[in-house]
Amino acid sequence: MSRPVFRFAPSPNGRLHLGHALSAGFNAMLARRTGGRYLLRIENIDPSRAAPALEAALIDDLRWLGLSWEEPVRRQSEHFPRYAGLLDRLRREELVYPAFMSRGEIRAAVEEHERGGKAWPRNPDGAPLYPGRDRALGEAERAQRIGEGKPFTWRLDIEEASRRIGRPLFWREARGEDLRDWRENPARPELWGDVALASRDVPTSYHLAVVADDASQGVSHVVRGKDLFEATAVHRLLQELLGFTAPAYFHHRLILGADGRKLSKSEGARSIAAWRAEGAAPADVWEAVGLPPDEFRS
Repeated sequence: MSRPVFRFAPSPNGRLHLGHALSAGFNAMLARRTGGRYLLRIENIDPSRAAPALEAALIDDLRWLGLSWEEPVRRQSEHFPRYAGLLDRLRREELVYPAFMSRGEIRAAVEEHERGGKAWPRNPDGAPLYPGRDRALGEAERAQRIGEGKPFTWRLDIEEASRRIGRPLFWREARGEDLRDWRENPARPELWGDVALASRDVPTSYHLAVVADDASQGVSHVVRGKDLFEATAVHRLLQELLGFTAPAYFHHRLILGADGRKLSKSEGARSIAAWRAEGAAPADVWEAVGLPPDEFRS
């Protein structure tokens, strides 16, 4: 029987905070307890936000916390051809289409609809679903717009993709932190509408890259925050379309700020670096996130 494989996959677009420590620690702790492997993946698909200095800083913070992982570290920026090949496959199967509506045009369409007194459908994160007007464009018109340099995004036709699968989808979700009790959770990708899979400026989306990487690395257990629970439905759909084996999932509790919202790099959450600068020890961080410090002492 193969060993379980866990991974922690941060983005190098800011300093790590307690929420990252919790997720990194959960994965390391569960890998150790199950005799599994622990991987580090750098999710740097957006070159405008990912910074080498921040990558070095996050690795330094993780080592300070007492974590270690298998080498080499996987960096998404080194695997763009892999994602492009998967996107081409979906294009050939007519499951994605070029979507030309700008954010302003989407906003205007939503506002016009809602002026009539009807709410526009929104995804689990609260963002309006893509109108999908481009779905019906012919190949000639699509090619003309692309040839003219009109910006576009490759979007997954959720309705057609679900029809191709032809059956309800589920994923295996742990009920508790010890991963001993499981349930089959229904996946509802239609709640997300036609999600973006790539754009002219960013060659892949989180959704496409994460399922590709988990499959390539043989990840058996995806352990991540509850904020990504609903997004798993999209990942399950992509896994089925691309013929990938579905991992098991555990969506752990979140670390919340004083305002009751999850910690965010962009909103100035107190970083691990700040804890270090103030003289904290790694055990202080593990206690703050509710994980046993003894798990991480070498």
